Amino acid sequence: MLAGAAVIFLLVMGLLTLAFTRRGTVKPQKEHVWILGGGLVFTTTVLIALLAYGIVLGERLIPNAPDSVFTAEGEAQQWQWTFRQAAPDGTVVERLGTLDIPAGAPVDVRLTSLDVIHSFWVPRLAGKLDAIPGKVNVLRIHASEPGVYEGTCAEYCGVGHARMRLRVVAHGPAAWAAFQAGEQP
Repeated sequence: MLAGAAVIFLLVMGLLTLAFTRRGTVKPQKEHVWILGGGLVFTTTVLIALLAYGIVLGERLIPNAPDSVFTAEGEAQQWQWTFRQAAPDGTVVERLGTLDIPAGAPVDVRLTSLDVIHSFWVPRLAGKLDAIPGKVNVLRIHASEPGVYEGTCAEYCGVGHARMRLRVVAHGPAAWAAFQAGEQP
């Protein structure tokens, strides 16, 4: 989008420069040429290109893909997050403030809240999504490499809002196998 905006900006600046530098040397154009060419054709082309780009990008974030997607649950409550995920042996691993995920794989986080509206936001992994009481929203996140990714609640939820932090730990293959075997990091 930034590249598209830059091209449009340069085009408009070029036309403005042309208007000031070639004042009396160019024959006046009819208005319908500018209205059709610049107003309709150019605008429609840019909007269609941005729409296509948005659809392609959005399809990668849809949380309804294959069964191989790892799923975790995130439950917000003033002023903390509780994350739950199933271990291979069927037990449920529960951690406060920390979500453990496999690096290099998509993860669906099912978000809900126990009290007020909160918002799960880890800028390096995905956009933000609200956790609403009585509703489950699903956010697809993806950490391309192992590491610790800091996040926060991005919806004002009361006086403790500023301290409502979270972190996502993306494990490499060996560390993920160890985590799933019950070894806490």
